[in-house]
Amino acid sequence: MSFSPAATVDLLRAAGEPTRLRILSLLALEELSVMELARILDQSQPRVSRHLKLMAEAGLIERFPDGAWVFYRLPVSGPARHLADAVLDLLEDATAYRDGARLEGVRAERHAQAADYFGRVAPQWDQIRSLYVSESAVEAAIERAAGPGPFRRVVDLGTGSGRMLSLLGGRAATSLGLDLSHQMLNVARRNVSEAGLNKVELRHGDIFATRLPDESADLVVVHQVLHYLTDPVTAVTEAARLVEPGGRLLIIDFAPHDHEPLRTEHQHRRLGFSDAEIARWVSEAGLVPTAPIALPPDHDGLTVTIWSADRPSQSDRKSA
Repeated sequence: MSFSPAATVDLLRAAGEPTRLRILSLLALEELSVMELARILDQSQPRVSRHLKLMAEAGLIERFPDGAWVFYRLPVSGPARHLADAVLDLLEDATAYRDGARLEGVRAERHAQAADYFGRVAPQWDQIRSLYVSESAVEAAIERAAGPGPFRRVVDLGTGSGRMLSLLGGRAATSLGLDLSHQMLNVARRNVSEAGLNKVELRHGDIFATRLPDESADLVVVHQVLHYLTDPVTAVTEAARLVEPGGRLLIIDFAPHDHEPLRTEHQHRRLGFSDAEIARWVSEAGLVPTAPIALPPDHDGLTVTIWSADRPSQSDRKSA
């Protein structure tokens, strides 16, 4: 795919202003909300919104509303992304360093809020999850989506209380759970031990950069994690990288909703994900999505969706 000369000129015009170049540089690092960009750039929100509107209309960046918030990001691929990358390669570093330092301040604030939250709720984590939808129904559906096994290796990213390891680890030769919260890992260690599982490794690790080998697990699980993340597409890409040929990725999270208080009360960054959004992310990561499973709430709550995607086996690739 390529752009016409007129469309290319529109892209260049959209990028051709100092503040917009700074925005491009920041969005190359992660998706950000309007409020966060205004804070980092030290400009008013209306002014930043005008720049973002022009850039989005030209196709240089992507805009997606999420409840009362609006987020922006660079396209994953395509001519607009190539142009943005080429322009950013030409920028001098001084302004980017200053903006990067302010971004680190925003990240540190987010991290502190999340650490405080997870530290407070770690002992009651499964109880909090049960407020949204019947856990027994969700877990039964997860077991069906995962398949009967046995599994050679299960990797649970953002393992939290270790519930997915307890649920699926009995069918795995080995299991590995990663989480950034030491408090949650302590809870997971207790729960895994009580489940009688001894071939489980629990490791402090980053879902964006797991440092695990390519295609090293036949089942990778991302359970109720994406809605906390600043860059969910990168987490999905990293999770997909770990899936071996013939293996499966399971993503369990909320469908789109409008429960805005979850942002302030429970540190949710995204208010759910659409089927099309997840399907696009896993497809771009080299997996083949299958039909999602939607689980509506028992009462007044949120719908949980289970998305699965497979990496074709060698035999599937040959037959194709």
